[in-house]
Formats: sequence, C-alpha cells, structure tokens
Amino acid sequence: MSHPHAMHQPQSKGVVRTLHHDAGDRPHVLVWEVTRACQLACRHCRADAFTRADPRQLTTEQGKALLDDFAAYGTPKPIVIFSGGDAFERPDLEELIAYGTSIGLPIALSPSVTPLLTDERLASVREAGVKAFSLSLDGATAETHDSFRGIEGTFDDTMKAAELVVKHGFRFQVNTTICRNNLRELPQLLATTMSMKAHMWYVLFLVPMGRGSNLEPLDPEEMEDVLHWLHDVSDRVAVKVTEAPNYRRVAIQRDDLRAAGRPMPERGELHAWLTEETERLLGGVVERRTPRPPIGVNSGRGFAFVDHIGDVYPSGFLPHKCGSVKEQSFREIYAEAPMMKALREPSSYSGKCGVCEFNWICGGSRARAHAMLGDPLASDPTCIYQPQGA
Repeated sequence: MSHPHAMHQPQSKGVVRTLHHDAGDRPHVLVWEVTRACQLACRHCRADAFTRADPRQLTTEQGKALLDDFAAYGTPKPIVIFSGGDAFERPDLEELIAYGTSIGLPIALSPSVTPLLTDERLASVREAGVKAFSLSLDGATAETHDSFRGIEGTFDDTMKAAELVVKHGFRFQVNTTICRNNLRELPQLLATTMSMKAHMWYVLFLVPMGRGSNLEPLDPEEMEDVLHWLHDVSDRVAVKVTEAPNYRRVAIQRDDLRAAGRPMPERGELHAWLTEETERLLGGVVERRTPRPPIGVNSGRGFAFVDHIGDVYPSGFLPHKCGSVKEQSFREIYAEAPMMKALREPSSYSGKCGVCEFNWICGGSRARAHAMLGDPLASDPTCIYQPQGA
C-alpha cells in the first residue's frame, strides 16, 4: 500500500533514499555500545561514560549471540557499528569483530582517541575485518576540541590518529557534534575534515542529555540555517546528518525548487556568514561532487541501539528502554516493543509532526522531542517548518 505522502517521492527521486524493505521487518543500522569504559570525559557524552568496564556488560559469548541475532535478519544484513565508551577498552574486541565478519555482518568501529588507539591496534582491527572507521572532531582548534573532550592534547592526537586510519586503508568519517559552543567553527571544521581525507562528515545536532545537558543546542532558526548550509557544502564532501531528520525535508524542498527553476529561499544571517566564511577558507568548488542522498531512517524506524549491558533502545539518544537481549531476542524486541512500533507510525505523532507531509521521510528528532518536551512522540521543537495540514 502506498504511503499517504508518497506524492513527494517521484519528483524527489534520488534526493533522499528510502529503505527497500519494511523498517519494521529489519533495521538498516544497529549500534552496539560494546563497553561504557572510556578514558575521556567528554562534555557532550550521551553515555556519561565510566573509567572502568561495567561488570554487567555483555560477555564475549553474549556478544556473539547478539551478533548471531543481527545476522539472522538475512540479506541485506544490517550495518553494525561498535561504539562506546571506547571500544578499544574491550580486550576481546578483535574476537567479536572477526566473529561478526565471519557471519556476514559489515562491522564499523567508532572508538575514542586515547593511548589505546595505536598503529598496532589499528592493524589488528583491520585484520579482524573492520572496513569503516570514525573519529570525532568537535572543534576547529585544540582549545575548543580539547574543551569538549575533557583532556588536553586530544586535538593533536586526533590529527595523528587520522593519518594512521588513512594509512591502514579504512573508509573514514569524521563525527562532529554541533551546539552553540562550536557553531562559528563549522566552516573551519569542514575544511579540516576535508584535509584529513575523510570520506564523510557525520554531523550530529546536540541532544541535551547525559553530560550534554549542560551544553546549549541550536535554536530552530539557527538549525534551519545550518541545515541549508550543510546541503550547500555537500557538493564538497559527503555529509550525513543525525538527530536532524528535517535535513531530508530541506533536501526535497531545495530539489523541488531547482526542478521548477525557482531560486533558493533567502536564509538568515547565520547562513550568509557560514557561506561567506566557507568560500573565504576553501574558495569555489573546484571538483563538484554529487551530494550523497540522506536515507530515511529514524529512531526505532530502521535504527536501534543496544547498550553495554544488553538493554535495547530506539537510539542512543532516546533513553526509553524497550527490552533486554539477556531476556529475549533483539529481533523480537525490535519488532514488537510498543515504543518501537509507535515510532514507526509517524501519523500518530502529536502536533505538527503527525500531520506533516514530510513525516514519511523525516518525522522529526524523536530524541530531541523526548529530551526537551518529555515525550518521544511529540513534535520536534527545533523544526521551523509549518506543514500544509497544520
């Protein structure tokens, strides 16, 4: 049965990607927080990580059983990201990676930059089967980035780590969390990401939770300006946006205007400044790339998160426990948990998100609705768009 808002799909074909299967049948991306142990003390950490491993974290055998459950989805198998904490804190990391790879799971790694990230360890996880790797960069200067990460010298260590990651042949992305503290550093962060030879810039809009509760997120106008700017610069580097699914709405709106031969909408002062500063730093686009179409997945809707002790959530930023893999299979939790099912019905969201003509591909940040309004099914408070049916 066609979706009631599918009328946007034909003219926007290729601008956004949709799953070729029902998001309720199988997820597209799964994040497993293999440990919460980490030597850093990042100001925006959603996990409020510990310095030592939690004795309750999944054992090697429990971890392998979880990977078996992931692999049982069949083809296409979900992408599995090992995160933390710091994944390198697990001594059995390579064993788990090798096992997941052996049963056909594509494994990516998202560790912290600490003394555990060495040339030898990178070679070891590469041999075990990791193909994709991410590093975090939240400031364009050592002062800003180290302030985020809580330890002096992390910026320089990240630059060195990037060289090692590229040397070992990983597909490599840079992760950046955007908030008021680093907003004016975005053009330089883009330039630095490109200089690091990253394949992708993964931009996360701050969700005020965990340690990040003390940081200030962008207001709706600022977010809209940044989303339009990110779409502008996606012809320079591949951009992936998280916890701002309205980026997909922006992509569709801009494509519709372009197809109709109409000018792009005027944006605010922030967009003008970001554009001017980007051109000052990087000049014009020398080699224009085709923008990477964003994919329509959201919390519990093609995406899920398993924490270090096996509890399952719609995402790492939406702390609504849906079950535990120590008590039932992940696949059962993902398919049947009431919150997971509710999140997959955007027409049931309250407020404007429930009636928005873009909710089939956007749906708003469920995590931000929970963090700011206390209701994961409420409208995203940081989206400025007024739907036609509102």
